[in-house]
Formats: sequence, C-alpha cells, structure tokens
Amino acid sequence: MMPFTDEDLMPPVSSIIENKVAPMLAKDGGAIKLLDIKNGKVYVQLQGACVGCSASGSTLKFIVEKELKAAIHPELEIINVPQGMENNLQEL
Repeated sequence: MMPFTDEDLMPPVSSIIENKVAPMLAKDGGAIKLLDIKNGKVYVQLQGACVGCSASGSTLKFIVEKELKAAIHPELEIINVPQGMENNLQEL
C-alpha cells in the first residue's frame, strides 16, 4: 500500500522528472511532461522526438519508472498519456 498521498508525491516526482529525466531526454530531442498523479499512478506525456519513438516504452519503464521507484516508492507506476488524451486520464 502506498504510504503517501498523491499530493505528497507531486514535489519529489516533479523534481526527479524535471532535474534528472527531462535533461536526459532533451539530449535526444525529446521531452517529458508530468500531467498528474492519481492513486500512485504517475501520468506523463512524452513529447518532441520521443513521440513515435520505438524506444519510448523502454524509456518509460526502465529509466523513468525505475528512477521513481528507487527514489520514492517501489509501488509507483508510470503511465504514458497519448497526445489528445490529457483530459481523459480516467480512461487509461
């Protein structure tokens, strides 16, 4: 069970994404945007060169999610939000 509220998770998740993940993706022309956190699920959207990249799924699972789980809590889950689905997170 997640011992943190979604509000508790927002600052550390945001910090890791902005300071560790985003600069790494930017080197290859990509970007990542934190959209929301609901019930321990971190909703992000890959942007730039990451959109349509065949490695984007691996990037999310083995870089972003791994970093968040190691730094914050092992039950965190990352979900990529496709373009146009930003207002329909409950459907993902």
